[in-house]
Amino acid sequence: MRRPKLQIIVLFQNLGEDRAYYARSPSPPLSGVLLAGLTPPIVDVELLHEMVRPIDYDTDADFIALSFMDFCAPHAYRVAEKFRSRGKIVVAGGRYPSTFPDQVAPHVDAVVVGDAERVWSRVVLDLVRGTLSPRYDAERAPTLENIPPPRYDLVESQFSVPVVTEATRGCPFRCSYCQLNIAPTPHRVRPIADVIRDLEATSKLPYHKRKIAMLYDNNLGGDMEYAKALLREIAKLRLWALGVQFSLNCLRDKEFVDLLAAANCRMAFLGMESLNQPSLAAVDKCQNRVDEYKDQFAALRKRGILVFAGTMLALDEDTADYYERLPDLLEEVDPAAIFLSMAIPIPGTPFHQQVESEGRIVDTDLAHYDGDHLVMQTVHVEPVEVLEAAARVKRIFYSRKSIARRWGRLMRAFLVGRKFFSRIMPALMLSFILWQLSVFQRKHARVRVYPLLEEARERLRGGGPGASQSEPNADGNPRARRQAAS
Repeated sequence: MRRPKLQIIVLFQNLGEDRAYYARSPSPPLSGVLLAGLTPPIVDVELLHEMVRPIDYDTDADFIALSFMDFCAPHAYRVAEKFRSRGKIVVAGGRYPSTFPDQVAPHVDAVVVGDAERVWSRVVLDLVRGTLSPRYDAERAPTLENIPPPRYDLVESQFSVPVVTEATRGCPFRCSYCQLNIAPTPHRVRPIADVIRDLEATSKLPYHKRKIAMLYDNNLGGDMEYAKALLREIAKLRLWALGVQFSLNCLRDKEFVDLLAAANCRMAFLGMESLNQPSLAAVDKCQNRVDEYKDQFAALRKRGILVFAGTMLALDEDTADYYERLPDLLEEVDPAAIFLSMAIPIPGTPFHQQVESEGRIVDTDLAHYDGDHLVMQTVHVEPVEVLEAAARVKRIFYSRKSIARRWGRLMRAFLVGRKFFSRIMPALMLSFILWQLSVFQRKHARVRVYPLLEEARERLRGGGPGASQSEPNADGNPRARRQAAS
């Protein structure tokens, strides 16, 4: 007798399937592989990442599980409607459904609210039995013991690094723009033995894909002693490369940096966000100090760790002069790669509450809350200046000449003065990672960002929909308010 089939879909196409953009990200999101690992064997499981392939609405799956963030919510509703019209049962979960379940509920058959580990088996059992409830509320901030390993065998071949897991959840900091601060939970850690088991649960993968892994923690260094103990154990695995995420304050601890190197960490994603200290202060990012960036990044380069730095524009204390100097500032502090985005007033965050109370939100379409669109009125600069800065920084930073220059500095810092032959393999891994990130970012800019920026510039110049971003009335125009105040 045929077992029922569950298809897990991690959504990505926020602008709709008629404007589909398929990314070249090296690794998949964690949510899908984790949910697949949690699924009891009473159903067959298929995993689809919309980042790399389109949805097949004629699938033979009986049940559909949609995972999505806020910017994919409008798209998720359309996807759910199409599947339900074909007789499929649709369950929604993820960051946005957990935060705003009442908005999502009318569009699906059931909503899972919160961490899925303690409730997902029950959801699947109810699906099979035909007793599905409209809502499943997980325990708030449960402990993280006994989470099964992700299903790496279900990850599409397009991802060069399918081994992704997490060691911790949450973050001790309270940056006002961060989605974690809509309803903050304590920073929690998983048993180290469980994390190591996840990193070794790779027998169904090709050998070369077993040796590179990503830890998708919000902040691995939220508990520094735990992080150090984990890195000591990961070092024993002799991975070719490890990618991690943590806050910049962790780099003030030299032992932590040394342990990253010992664990063969080759890429660190860091929330640099801005090279303008007042802009950081405006969003309560107190853990970052701009005057430390250069030395911190140099310390990582020396140990063969590539810096991938999150960078935001449109923060409240950004100025035209800062945007003019930004390419030179980036060259000086020297991250190997940047992830450049607009500041997003994510609904429910303190930042959103502030911007909304000031009447500065000019675009309420959640599909545009992806970091590629400017959805709010800025304070010290005009919207067109933000758009021009985004295009200029991306073109300069990701030019072939700039990429080659940063690769040369990375190699010199890591190789000079050391035993060359012992460093060949790590140097090749660094080069591979830098190439993958650069190709991904160049394609994202060319296919996605530049066209959107040009559309926005045309609206601002031509007075079409959204042109009010450039010239709102005096009460809504920060520049007019400043002139009136003076």
